[in-house]
Amino acid sequence: MTVKRDGRGRRRDYKKEYERDHGTPTARKHRAMRNQARRDAVKAGEVRKGDGREIDHKKPLSKGGGNGKSNRRVVSRKVNRRKGSK
Repeated sequence: MTVKRDGRGRRRDYKKEYERDHGTPTARKHRAMRNQARRDAVKAGEVRKGDGREIDHKKPLSKGGGNGKSNRRVVSRKVNRRKGSK
């Protein structure tokens, strides 16, 4: 059963939400690109696991930014999350 109650007591179908938001071919491709960017940064010594820093794509992948080194930068988690809420 995938219908559960969230923290506010509302009924939610998490499986359906996941398929809608993360299951599209484009979403899977972008997730793979973000993971690859992180692996490349770890290999280059720019970030380490658990250091609180993330890879930020200057131009979003959905807008054709690509995964090249010139489109990536290392920022703190706080800065990266704040960018998405604008």
